[in-house]
Amino acid sequence: MGFTANVSNFFYDAKIMSWDVILTILNLVGKKRRIGDVTPEGHPGYGGHWPEFKPPQETDSRCSCPGLNALANHGIISRSGRGISFVDLDRHVRATYNISSTLSSFVPHYAARMLKKSFNNDTFDLEELDVHNGIEHDASLLRLDAAFQPNQSTKHVPYIEELLSSASGKDKDGNDVITVKDLSKLLGKRRAVSRAVNKEFTLKPFHKLFGCANASLLLSTMGGRVNDLHDFLLHEQLPEGWESRVRQSHGLTLVNFNKLALTIEFGVREKDWAQVAQEAAEHQGTSPV
Repeated sequence: MGFTANVSNFFYDAKIMSWDVILTILNLVGKKRRIGDVTPEGHPGYGGHWPEFKPPQETDSRCSCPGLNALANHGIISRSGRGISFVDLDRHVRATYNISSTLSSFVPHYAARMLKKSFNNDTFDLEELDVHNGIEHDASLLRLDAAFQPNQSTKHVPYIEELLSSASGKDKDGNDVITVKDLSKLLGKRRAVSRAVNKEFTLKPFHKLFGCANASLLLSTMGGRVNDLHDFLLHEQLPEGWESRVRQSHGLTLVNFNKLALTIEFGVREKDWAQVAQEAAEHQGTSPV
């Protein structure tokens, strides 16, 4: 990346962060979106009516992110998961999950930089996002490490079922919900076990936070509700009648997104799983943990 591009990225990041602070403040004083009107009128999913769900075909492209795969499975972005515009991804992620314009723009900009592509002019296939230790990383909450499963679009069902069964909270309607503590606990386990069984294990601080950020979206956009997360994680499908649980008028901002991610990270206790990790290492070679 050349000097000019570095300077341009610096000013873009500064502008995004500054505007995000303003949006966060506006969310505090503005009215929340009414239930039933979180998804904008005219966008797929308005009123909870999502386009037809179709599982991916063998030749389709998918990635490690269930949120993006769900967009493809419903045809909100290319059903094949190929030839996706970074600009279109920004727009559809923002409207589907009620993400702020700053957050929805920052992530595809980062992806474009990672892939050395132009945000405004280029396209990508979903599988391209899974460059190891780019956005994708070891000790995932939902997937085996790339050393064991190179195709990171492949879900590891036991991990998902463990996550869903770990829910220790209830919402005001009595629904089972996953909590911050639940996520911190499982991320600690994933890190300890992966570190013990994966000889190629790496997890930089950036990727720890990225993992927590991904987990935080399950709480913010999905409300941590097990019933909704069952379809979302196991089938990468948006439940009929669902809308984002983020109701702030300007959507989920980078400030609040990272605040929740840090809360999850501060609760991670990898050392609590030392015994489990040791047992996993001793049984390595029979089946993935």
